[in-house]
Amino acid sequence: MVGALTSFEIPLSQYADDVQRIIGTCLARHGEREWKAVVLTHEIHGHLGIYSTLGAKMGLLARERFEAAGCRGDIAILSFAGSVPPVSCFNDGLQVSTGATVGHGLFTVSPEEEKRVEARFRCEGKQLALRLKPQYAQRIRDDIETGMSRYGHAPAYWAYVRELALRYWQDWDRNEIFEEV
Repeated sequence: MVGALTSFEIPLSQYADDVQRIIGTCLARHGEREWKAVVLTHEIHGHLGIYSTLGAKMGLLARERFEAAGCRGDIAILSFAGSVPPVSCFNDGLQVSTGATVGHGLFTVSPEEEKRVEARFRCEGKQLALRLKPQYAQRIRDDIETGMSRYGHAPAYWAYVRELALRYWQDWDRNEIFEEV
């Protein structure tokens, strides 16, 4: 996949202060590919969020597994995140990190009623299905519930969600938080 950029060098001063604080850790722990995917996801998504971050991490993991299996072609995705936020924000991260977009006809959202952080990927006849491990899904639910009980829908709630997204981005390893199904 060849995009428009030949490099991704953004001066530190261009990042928000809270993002600046995690750059070194994220690059050291997760690498430049994930950094680029998550930053670009947040830019097109319009804000730094939990589910969009997870989508970028999962999409990158799928791409890496396909590359290791010799698949270099387009990836097609069936997402189970639905089309209603917040879980559907996962779809933006999947599209950015894989290049499997709605516009390319490679991205489909399952009509199943149960919405979840799960996707099926296909590349050159190979298939892979990944989902967020239950303990991480529960952690998100618990953290969100804590935020709602503290802040309701006040602006402080959205600041809290951003803090969670930054922490999950920095602390959660894409090789550990997803499982094959």
